[in-house]
Amino acid sequence: MLSDFWSDLRYRMRAILRRNVLEHDLDEELRFHIDREAEKYLAQGAAPAAALRRARSAFGGLDQIKEDTRATRGTRVLENLLQDARYAWRGLRARPTFTMVVVTTLGLGIGVNAALFGVLDRLLLRAPAFLIDARSVQRVYLERTANSRRIIERQFEYATYADLVRWSTMFSATAGFAYRYEAVGSDVDVEERLVAAVTSSFFDFFSVRPTLGRFFLRQEDVAPLGSPVVVLAHSYWQSRYGGSPDVLDSLLRIGGGAYRVIGVAPRRFEGVNDLRSPVAFVPATAYGAARDSTYATRYNWSWLQMLVRRRAGVTPEAATADLTNAYRQSWRQLESGSSEYPSFEEARARATAHPIQLARGPQAGPDSRVARWMSGMALIVLVIACANVANLLLVRSLGRRRELALRSALGGSRARITQQLLTEILLFAVLGGAAGLAAAQWAGVALRGVFFDANSATHVLGDGRTLIFATVLTLATALLAGLAPALDGGRVDVGDSLRAGARNVAYGRSRMRSALVVTQVALSIVLLIGAALFVSSLRQLRSVPLGYDVEPLVYVRARFRDAPPDAIQRAQLVDRLVEAALSIPGVTHATPTITVPFQGGESQRLHVPGLDSVNHLGRFALQAGSPDYFATLGTRIVRGRGILPTDRANSPPVAIVSEAMARALWPGRDGIGQCFRIRDLSAPCTTVVGIAEDVHMQSITGAPDFIYYLPKEQYPGGDPWRYPELFVRMNGAGVAGVEMLRQRLQNVVPGSSYVLAEPLERLVDPTMRPWQIGATIFVVFGALALVLAAIGLYAVIAFGVAQRTRELGVRSALGASKRDVLRLVLGESIRVTAAGAVAGTAFALIASRWLTPLLFNVSPRDPGLYVLATLLLLWVGLLASALPAVRATRVDPNIALRAE
Repeated sequence: MLSDFWSDLRYRMRAILRRNVLEHDLDEELRFHIDREAEKYLAQGAAPAAALRRARSAFGGLDQIKEDTRATRGTRVLENLLQDARYAWRGLRARPTFTMVVVTTLGLGIGVNAALFGVLDRLLLRAPAFLIDARSVQRVYLERTANSRRIIERQFEYATYADLVRWSTMFSATAGFAYRYEAVGSDVDVEERLVAAVTSSFFDFFSVRPTLGRFFLRQEDVAPLGSPVVVLAHSYWQSRYGGSPDVLDSLLRIGGGAYRVIGVAPRRFEGVNDLRSPVAFVPATAYGAARDSTYATRYNWSWLQMLVRRRAGVTPEAATADLTNAYRQSWRQLESGSSEYPSFEEARARATAHPIQLARGPQAGPDSRVARWMSGMALIVLVIACANVANLLLVRSLGRRRELALRSALGGSRARITQQLLTEILLFAVLGGAAGLAAAQWAGVALRGVFFDANSATHVLGDGRTLIFATVLTLATALLAGLAPALDGGRVDVGDSLRAGARNVAYGRSRMRSALVVTQVALSIVLLIGAALFVSSLRQLRSVPLGYDVEPLVYVRARFRDAPPDAIQRAQLVDRLVEAALSIPGVTHATPTITVPFQGGESQRLHVPGLDSVNHLGRFALQAGSPDYFATLGTRIVRGRGILPTDRANSPPVAIVSEAMARALWPGRDGIGQCFRIRDLSAPCTTVVGIAEDVHMQSITGAPDFIYYLPKEQYPGGDPWRYPELFVRMNGAGVAGVEMLRQRLQNVVPGSSYVLAEPLERLVDPTMRPWQIGATIFVVFGALALVLAAIGLYAVIAFGVAQRTRELGVRSALGASKRDVLRLVLGESIRVTAAGAVAGTAFALIASRWLTPLLFNVSPRDPGLYVLATLLLLWVGLLASALPAVRATRVDPNIALRAE
């Protein structure tokens, strides 16, 4: 039977691929049989012509015999499809303008959806490359309540990680990992790159083998020291070492240590990359020991994340219960070391297991929410594109009614005609899909820069999952856009169409076209309203006073490669860096700093006379600076004074506090002259001598931060400069000026230390990114929807004018003025646009409650923005219908009536 199957398959493939040969063989066989039959009649005495005629008559219709023979091949459907495709292709080539409009429209709709699928797939769906049994692997989060606020963390101490591993029982594997920026390389080649510090069990989660060498072993990852070995990422091995196998056993400087290269990871392996690509993998124990010799036992350095693989049959709920029990026992270790911590039950603490994708966990950022909304917008654009194409195809099918009627009169069945129309639409969709993939590849460059590390993102044309999605979407688009026109074209009335040509158009079909345009307009106004809301949110966000200048500031930080200098040397280095910065042309101010906007900062326990507890009010950030601090940042002193040169270590302790901190600690009183103590009750009283304007250090959208400023010589503990950092104020230096500043300061730092400098804008801009993305994408999609809606409206109005040429001619002949004709045509456009605007506004009002979390200081039902979007849409509708309306006023009554 298998041989029969393969023989039949070969025959069918030959029937498709070598159809001309089979047709020639069929003609030869029929001619042979007819000739044999004619010879019989010749033998009976018939004339040659009569014998051939009688032979043909005896055989019956040759065409019918051929059709029956072709049917036995079992390839009729595919042959018809190929025939329809060839016919459709000729039709597309005959109307290049129409083809280009339809293909471009579908390409835009398919392209934006394919590009955004790549984003959503990476954020929400796709597991890290090479991960084994991704459904059983989860990321661990720790939750607790502090100061009436629920805190969720995915980074915790190595000691806590070790406790969870020791006391959990429902996991077949556990691993720790951390992604940290460190100085990589030596001398002039040093640069800050992302390094993965992982436990040896980390590689067991993946089905990978090193391209070169090996991964590190368990005995090389034993606390507290570990072994200084490193596995290079494949891309870094190629770019830095040229893919040389001689890299093994060489030394690579990472941070303050030298690591021996023992292997190279395979291509595309990034671990749990969290959208970033590391250049190397080092043992977590070796990394921790290089940073702090007590890392393995202390519970106050949160840096490590945890992966777990559930045992067979263990549910996520059971895993969470098991982790919580292990966390409870770890908490007891924490409690035993200090009496300040609440009990596990008082803190309502627990450990939870969530999907490995960050966007699906409890710490999903606004980027993932924006990406979800972007996918919804992309689907709206696709629906608008499909409605537009359906409308264009309906208009085209009405122009082909006579052709379709002739095909039907010549024996074409309704199913056969519908199949042929669907094939044409499928060809449109295939071309649109190809154009869409090209557009998606181009758009993917921009989206990778927005959401991902560009080096780790997958290209659209090289991603099988995205190609499969685009293929399915293309087929769905063909069905959505072409079903109505195909069914409409298959219901042609032969008699009426042959008598009236394309003039007899039923009202129901006109109503279908109008409904499609109303749908386009309604969805377009939804996108326009969304664009207006996001643009307004972004404007409101940019108007928030941060309390410091951003554009002229440069953030400078010095990092030590070797053993750091002592406290006195670091303080002297900070002073030298400030002096060197002030000597550079274009630098007006410079000051050391310990708290940097949106980069975290330092806080100390405060005690205020008359208040039982200060910490329940929130976090109080500590800033230490020079007398030039406020002038450097541009932070205003509202009352009192700033830091003076006379505020020395042996002077009375003084502080400047923000307005928010003064209001919180001394409500209804003047903060100047008030006293608070830092660290403990025995500390000397620090007197408030100034009130500074409020600042936003951690969140632009939240309330202003509580922050107090101390003279750098009065910093509690005496050593704020573990990592020397500066703010430098420059006058319009740009990128070249920042690099010149870095190079000049590089000459000041000792030995193998290095200096990094970047504009403060780079730290502030990411906090606004969700609103920037939302505003940009909504505006782009809104503009795209407007164009598509305008095309659809133009097509309907233009076809309506062409259809009503006789009516318009009669109206003109009976005395209608051009103004009356213009009012008639534009009135139809306004009615359709207004109907769509009403429907779209109602839908936008319903959907606004889901958009609220993504907006800032803007009501999702702001009537002014709704009116603005509606007026813009009406203006575009009038613009789209202006040309057909003007054309209608120029109809010559004599020509119109004579044409009938």
